[in-house]
Amino acid sequence: MERQFERKLIEKVKEVLQILHENYGWFTGEELENTPRRIVNFWKEFYNQQREFQFTVFPNPHYDQMVIAKEIKFFSLCSHHMLPYYGVIHIGYIPHSKICGLSKLIRSALKLAAKPSIQEQLTQEIADYLESKLDPYGVIVVIEAEHLCMRMRGVKSPDSVVVTSAIKGVFRHESVKEEFLRLIK
Repeated sequence: MERQFERKLIEKVKEVLQILHENYGWFTGEELENTPRRIVNFWKEFYNQQREFQFTVFPNPHYDQMVIAKEIKFFSLCSHHMLPYYGVIHIGYIPHSKICGLSKLIRSALKLAAKPSIQEQLTQEIADYLESKLDPYGVIVVIEAEHLCMRMRGVKSPDSVVVTSAIKGVFRHESVKEEFLRLIK
C-alpha cells in the first residue's frame, strides 16, 4: 500500500513538473526524471516527524511556578501556499497535579509543526494538546516565525516576523502573562 501511494505521488509530481517544463522550459531531462522522487522523499521525511511518542507525565511534587521551554526551533509548511515558515516556539505552563518530561514540550511542538498548517492554527494546536495532556493551571504558546510565502510572493516583505499566541488559564492574568513574556526575552 505504501509503495503504491509513493509511486502515485511521484507520478503526479512528475505530471506537474512536465506541465511547467512545457510552458516555461525550466527543467532538464535529469530533473524531470529524478526530482519527483526527491520531492516525495522530502515529504516523507518531513511528515515522518509526526510519529507518536510516549507523553510521559508524573505527579507534581508541589511545584507551583512556571515551566518554560523557549526558543524551540521549528520548520513547518504554510497550508495556503505549501511554502515553508520557520522560527521559534516558546511554551510555558503552570502545573496543577501533573508535570511532564521536559523533552515532551519540545517533542509536542515539533510533532504538531510537521504538517501543513497556518501559524495561528499551529499555535492553538500546541496549547490545546498540552492542556489536554497536563491539565495545568494555565498554558501559553508564543510562536515567532518568518514565512517564505510572504518573502517570495505577495507582499515580498524580506524582514517581517509574524508573532502569534495562544493563552489559557492563569496566563490570561496580565501579571502572569507579563512574567512569561519577560522570561522568554
